[in-house]
Amino acid sequence: MNWGVFEGLLSGVNKYSTAFGRIWLSLVFIFRVLVYVVAAERVWSDDHKDFDCNTRQPGCSNVCFDHFFPVSHIRLWALQLILVTCPSLLVIMHVAYREAREQKHREAAGENCHRLYPNPGKKRGGLWWTYLLSLVFKAAVDVVFLYIFHRFYKNYTLPGVVKCEIPPCPNIVDCFISRPTEKNIFTLFMVVTACLCILLSVVEACYLVGKRCQESLLSRSKRKRRETRQFRSIVHNKDCSLSHSEQDSFEPGGQVFHAADCKLVMAPNTASSQIGEDVLS
Repeated sequence: MNWGVFEGLLSGVNKYSTAFGRIWLSLVFIFRVLVYVVAAERVWSDDHKDFDCNTRQPGCSNVCFDHFFPVSHIRLWALQLILVTCPSLLVIMHVAYREAREQKHREAAGENCHRLYPNPGKKRGGLWWTYLLSLVFKAAVDVVFLYIFHRFYKNYTLPGVVKCEIPPCPNIVDCFISRPTEKNIFTLFMVVTACLCILLSVVEACYLVGKRCQESLLSRSKRKRRETRQFRSIVHNKDCSLSHSEQDSFEPGGQVFHAADCKLVMAPNTASSQIGEDVLS
C-alpha cells in the first residue's frame, strides 16, 4: 500500500468534510481500516485450515465449511470498506472538476474575469447534492452489509461446534471452528463501529439539510425586509412629491393654501338667535 497516496486522499476528504464528516473519517480509518489490516486479517487467515470435522471422509470438511461460511468475514469487510470510502472520493473528484473548470475559464477570459466558483470547495449547487448523496450511500452500504452479516451469521456470533450432515459426509459430524471467541469479539467490534458510522452519516445528512433550510428561510426573510424597505421608500418619495406640489399652489392673496388648513366655519343663524332672545325676554 502506498501510504503517501493514501494520506493525500485522507487530507482531501478531511478538507471538504464537515465536523461530523471528520469524526466519521477518523472512526473509519482508526477503528475499521487499521483494525482490519493489523488484527482482523490475521485472525481469519487460518479459518479454513483449522476447520476440523471428526471424520476422514474426503470432501466432507470442505462442503461443511462452504455451508457455514459462504463468504468469509474478512472478504466481506474488505468489500464493505471499499464501498463505504468510495463516495468520499467522488466528492474530491467533484471539487477537482470544479477547480479545473475554473482554471480553464480564467485562461480563456483572463484573470480579472467573473469567477464561475468563488470557492470550489464550498458545498453549494451540485457539490451539495454530491455530498448529501454520498452520505446516503455510505449509510445504505453499512446497513446492507449488516443485514448480510446477520443473514449469514445469526446474531453476528460464531458457535464453537457446528453439526453437518451434508453429503458426502456419511452421517451427522461435528465440525470445530478455530478461535470462535476471538472472532466473535472482532465481529461485534466491527458491527458496533459500523452502527456508529451509520449514525454519524444520518446526523451529518440532517445537519446539511437543516442548515440549507435555515439559510433559505434567512434569505427569504431578508428579501421580504428589502422589499418592504423599497416599498416604504417609494411611498415616502411620493409623499415628498405631493408636498412639493402643494407648496407651489398659492391663493390669490399670496397665502399658501393647504387642504389641512381648511376649517369648516358655521355661519350664525340670525333668525333662530332672534327667536331665542324673544323667548328669554
